[in-house]
Amino acid sequence: MKNFTKIMILLALVPSLLVAQSKKAKAPDKLERLKQEAVADIDKRKDQAQQINDMLFSFSELGFQEEETFKYLTTLLEKEGFKVQKGIANMPTAWIATWGSGKPVIAIGSDVDCIPKASQKPGVAYHDPLVEGAPGHGEGHNSGQALNIVAALAVKQLMEREKIPGTLMLWPGVAEELVGAKAFYVRDGYFKDVDACIFTHVGNNLGVSHGDAGNNGLVSVKFTFEGQAAHAAGAPWRGKSALDAVELMNIGWNFRREHLELTQRSHYVISDGGDQPNVVPSKAAVWYYFRERSYPKIKKLYETGVKIAEGAALMTDTKFTYEILGSAWPGHFNKPIAEAMDANIRKVGLPVWSEEDQMLAKASQKELQAPKVEGLAMKLDSMKSPSAPTAMMGGQVMTSMGGGSDDIADISWSLPTVVLRYPSNIPGLPGHHWSNAISMATPIAHKGVVAGAKAEAMTLLDMLLKPEIIKNAWDYYTKEQTKEIKYTPLISPKEYPAVYLNKEIMTKFKPELKKYYYDPTKYKTYLEQLGIKYPTLRDDQRAELMKEKESKGK
Repeated sequence: MKNFTKIMILLALVPSLLVAQSKKAKAPDKLERLKQEAVADIDKRKDQAQQINDMLFSFSELGFQEEETFKYLTTLLEKEGFKVQKGIANMPTAWIATWGSGKPVIAIGSDVDCIPKASQKPGVAYHDPLVEGAPGHGEGHNSGQALNIVAALAVKQLMEREKIPGTLMLWPGVAEELVGAKAFYVRDGYFKDVDACIFTHVGNNLGVSHGDAGNNGLVSVKFTFEGQAAHAAGAPWRGKSALDAVELMNIGWNFRREHLELTQRSHYVISDGGDQPNVVPSKAAVWYYFRERSYPKIKKLYETGVKIAEGAALMTDTKFTYEILGSAWPGHFNKPIAEAMDANIRKVGLPVWSEEDQMLAKASQKELQAPKVEGLAMKLDSMKSPSAPTAMMGGQVMTSMGGGSDDIADISWSLPTVVLRYPSNIPGLPGHHWSNAISMATPIAHKGVVAGAKAEAMTLLDMLLKPEIIKNAWDYYTKEQTKEIKYTPLISPKEYPAVYLNKEIMTKFKPELKKYYYDPTKYKTYLEQLGIKYPTLRDDQRAELMKEKESKGK
C-alpha cells in the first residue's frame, strides 16, 4: 500500500516536472529564435552595409583627419536613435554613440582611418590609384563600422520589441595607424562603466582568438632637435646642425639594434630634415615607433632611445625635446566571450564567393607575389589560443617573435574584450599597402562585412540574454588575465592626442578626393559610380588564370 501511494504521488508530480523542464527549454529556444531573426534582418540590411562600407572607402581619410567619416557616421546614428557624444578625449573626429539603458553596457568598436599613399581603385587587380599619391584604405578600416552598425541595428530592433535591458555603445578607432586614440579613451574614463567590448577588424577569414595575442605593444615618440642656422658654405662653423643630431641618433640606434632582444621592432622616419641644403638646419625631427612584448620592455626600449638622443645632442651641441604621440599595450583577449563568439561563427560560416571574387583575389595575389595563390578562404580557421612559451638561448623566453601593434589592447587590459576578424580582404597581401585596398569596396568586402555582422549580432544577444557570459568574462579578466599583470598606461596625464598629424596631407589631397566621393542616391555601388567592370584584370592576368583553369580541368 505504501509503495502504491508513492507511485501515485510521483505520477501526480510528473506534469509539473515536465512543465518545469519545458520552461527551462524555452530560454535557449527563444535565444536561438532571436538569433535567427537577427541574421535575417542583417540580410535585409546588406545594402545599407554596402553603402556605409563604400562611403568610408571613398572618403580615404588619414588618422585624426577623419572629418567626413565623422559627419557621415554620427548623422546616421543620430537618425537611428542613438545619443551621440562628439569630440571626446580632445579629438574632434572621435565620438561615442549610445542606445538603450541599464546593464550590460557593451562597447562595439572598429577603426576608421586609412594609409598614406595607398590610393587604389577597387576591383582592379593591379596598381591604379584613384588619386596619385593620395591616402587610401590600404588596410580596410572602411569596413568595420559598416559591420558594427548593421549588427547593432538588428539587435536594437529586437531589444526594443522584447524589452531586453542593456546599452549598446558604438565608437570609432580614430588614428589607429598612429596608435593615437584608444589609450586616451581609457585614460579619460570613457570605458570605466563598460561591461565588455567587441572590436572588429578586417581580415581574410572569419575568426576570433583569446589569451595573449602574440603581438607587440609600442610607444610612438617624436624627437625634436634644435641647433643654430648658418650659411652652409659661407660660415658652416657658425652653425649647429639639428639634422646632424637626427642622423647621429639614427646611426646610434641602428648600431644598438644588434644588442636588443629578438622580439623588438623599431622604425623611424625623419619628419623634419631642414628646409634647403644651403642652410644649416636649426631644427630637425625624427619619429620613432618602439615595439616590444611587454610594458617593462617597451619602457626600457623607449628609455634607451632617449639616452641615444641625449648622446646625439651632446655630439652636435644641440638641444632636444621629445613628445609621446601614442601608445599601445600588447593585446590579451577574453576567453569566455571568444568561446561564445566562436560558436556563432561556426553557425554563420564563410561567405559564398563567386568566380569573379576568386578571380580578383588570385590575380591580385599573383601581382603582389603572394606566398600562396589560393584565392579567398574556403574553410574557417580554428579559434586561436595562446601558444606555449619557447625557451631561447641566453635565457630568453617568448611566446612570439613580435610583430604589429594595435591600441585596442589598452581597452583589452581595462575590461573583457575580444576582436572579431572578418573576411573582407585578400589573403597574402603585404598590409599597409595599396593592394590591400583592392577588395575593400567590392563584393568581397560586402560579403565579409555581412558575415561578420551576423556573428557579432548573435554574440551580442548571447551577452544580453545569458548573464553568465559576462560574469565568466570578468572572472577570467580578474583571476587569469590581470592576476599578475596590471595595466600601466604608457602615456602620462600631461600628454594630449596629436591631432595636428596628417593635417597637411589631407589639406593637399582632399579637394581631389572629393571628386570621387560615393553618391548612393545615384549609384547602387561605388564600383558602378567609378565605371569599373568587376573584376578588372589586365589581359595577361586574365589569360594566365584561364590557362591555369584549363590545365586543372584536364
